[in-house]
Amino acid sequence: QVQLVESGGGLVQAGGSLRLSCAASGSIFSIDPMGWYRQAPGKQRELVATITSGGSTNYADSVKGRFTISRDNAKNTVYLQMNSLKPEDTAVYYCNAIIGFGGPQKYIYWGQGTQVTVSS
Repeated sequence: QVQLVESGGGLVQAGGSLRLSCAASGSIFSIDPMGWYRQAPGKQRELVATITSGGSTNYADSVKGRFTISRDNAKNTVYLQMNSLKPEDTAVYYCNAIIGFGGPQKYIYWGQGTQVTVSS
């Protein structure tokens, strides 16, 4: 079965950087798109960035110019390079993937979440 494993979260000072990774394992045929969402306490989960297997990206306005999403299709892994971090970026970051197994039906998978804390 499919599993998404996240890593790279931590505590950093404002202006610092972190790089998140998420690897998908299992008998996967396709992942389109793959990306990151985040959720702060008391707030709804929001999209951060997504990327297709062809490299098309989508970013939340709040992170444009600061975050960069990328993926390694051979490794079924997505990355999120976060620069110029702000306290408002503090949240649990969740890996998300829409996965196909060779047929027309797609399934949504979520990682367990990794904490990102930015101090001021």
